[in-house]
Amino acid sequence: MSVPLTSKTPAGQEPSFRHELYPYRGDTQFLTGTLGFIREALDAGEAIIIAVPADKASLLREELTDEPAVTFVEASAAGANPGRHIAAWTAWMSEQGEGDRPVRGIGETAWRLARNAAHLSELRYNEWLLNRAFARSPAWSMLCPYDAADEDRSALRSVSRCHPLIHQDGQSVRNEGFLSADDYVFDALPDPCDPFQELAYTHGDLSAVRSKVSRCAADAGVPEDRLPKLAVAVTEIATNSIRHGGGRGTLRSWTQDATFLCEFRDAGYISDQLAGRTRPTAEQMGGRGLWLAHQLCDLVEIRSTRDQGTTVRLHMDIPQ
Repeated sequence: MSVPLTSKTPAGQEPSFRHELYPYRGDTQFLTGTLGFIREALDAGEAIIIAVPADKASLLREELTDEPAVTFVEASAAGANPGRHIAAWTAWMSEQGEGDRPVRGIGETAWRLARNAAHLSELRYNEWLLNRAFARSPAWSMLCPYDAADEDRSALRSVSRCHPLIHQDGQSVRNEGFLSADDYVFDALPDPCDPFQELAYTHGDLSAVRSKVSRCAADAGVPEDRLPKLAVAVTEIATNSIRHGGGRGTLRSWTQDATFLCEFRDAGYISDQLAGRTRPTAEQMGGRGLWLAHQLCDLVEIRSTRDQGTTVRLHMDIPQ
């Protein structure tokens, strides 16, 4: 595939975090690109972390016997929620990068396992956020294989715009279609499905918010053992509205496509694009609410602008 793309980094400069998309077709191309990437790392004395689907991991294991610098991790270990993936890669990199030893990662997102449009949108956003999360990590490189066999050029184009580099014919080609720091455009949040429940809340209403959500979630079919987790996430997000969103907010909840959703709207603004996606430190004051929501819910969507305020949607899957 010929993709004549270049990045928006200053002329003559490489991005510090090397984040490359590798479009491939079939197992042979998958192995050609990934093994070339791995052999470069081995020749340079770098560590390699591989997080790919099980069938692809089996192919690589057959080619990489007794390579102590190569570590395979379960691609599903971080869970299905893309909001947990940056923290997982941070931990894996920390474990394998001894001292200043450079680390390379191979991470293939299971795009075809996306449960719905919201999940797919968050997967793409996470790919773009990796560039922000590791912008100051010159010793960290990631290759992202992408199965392009279905010829869906629009999907490939959307994913490629999240990567500064394209891995092509064994070389890294700059991607002029890459979305720079201020260019990311979110997919619009669809309106809630009818019927939906709505509740305005302010100081002293947290108990009412928890009760409302727990009752609606139980009626929707959210398993009983998950209701306490949802209650914690709901409390954290509503508390953020009261503390940082003008002292009040609006809760809406509904069921759609085997998912229970609860949405919080307020007048606040979240300036940190990585809020909730990096593990809080023991010394950190605050900042744990969105982190907990990502850990406890199946998906978290955040939309925040200075003029329109903040919307946070929490998703909980309903067993079929």
